[in-house]
Amino acid sequence: MSRFLPRALMAPSIVTLFLWMIVPLVMTLYFSVIHYNLMQPGETGFVGLENFHYFITDPDFWPSVMHTIQLLGSVIVITVVLGVGLALLVNEPFPGQGIVRVLLISPFFVMPTVNALLWKHMMMNPIYGVLAHVWQFFGLTPIDWMTDYPLLSVIVMLSWQWLPFACLIFITSLQSLDREQMDAAGMDGATRFDKFWYLVLPHMGRSIAVVVMIEMIFLLSVFAEIFTTTGGGPGNDSTNLAFLIFKQALMNFDVGVASAGALFAVILANIAAVFLIRMVGKNLD
Repeated sequence: MSRFLPRALMAPSIVTLFLWMIVPLVMTLYFSVIHYNLMQPGETGFVGLENFHYFITDPDFWPSVMHTIQLLGSVIVITVVLGVGLALLVNEPFPGQGIVRVLLISPFFVMPTVNALLWKHMMMNPIYGVLAHVWQFFGLTPIDWMTDYPLLSVIVMLSWQWLPFACLIFITSLQSLDREQMDAAGMDGATRFDKFWYLVLPHMGRSIAVVVMIEMIFLLSVFAEIFTTTGGGPGNDSTNLAFLIFKQALMNFDVGVASAGALFAVILANIAAVFLIRMVGKNLD
């Protein structure tokens, strides 16, 4: 009886959470194996793996996979490298340290759509953007970032938004670094690079693994920045998997193919998550 009562009280919330997760997944599985186009609601039927085949053989599929990998890798490398550097800079006491830390963290709280609009109109606009004025100051022709370098533009704005998160995690990690060990290494003749390479970096291994894991899981589903700025273009130059699924679902009105693509993205995300969880687990040993 003592065990039954707590379980009975927890049952409604557990069942609700289970249904919240399982119903959309089952519906996605169902739509992925039938022909269901919103423009032809009366023409439905079981098609097996045809939707998956259609999605994978889409001319935009492999470019979108490559764009997704490029976006993931670039943003993670930029945020980890710059995050470690900024964390080391602001970790030592200096006047105004608290204000600087707040300013460093604040971009992470900007909504994705607001972040995209800020970079599109305030920073990267080829006529009145900040970068255009910088280019003109040095006598150069302003760049139309969204047209000439669409994927790079998305990478820059995502890096700006996720850098504070990485920096915050790394600052927290540095706070637990053994100062006595650092002082002892200095007394033994270790240079600053030696301290960083052999003491600081190994100590930050766990936090780096956590940042990589969290960023990769979230960046797999990047959509708002691409939709707000480049629209996946020009052509498909900035289309990732999430935006390709959107195009199949809302532009082609093909729910079946979009559901197949969503399942493919879920499988890809789970593979990445399992790999990263194992990597984090090794760092925690």
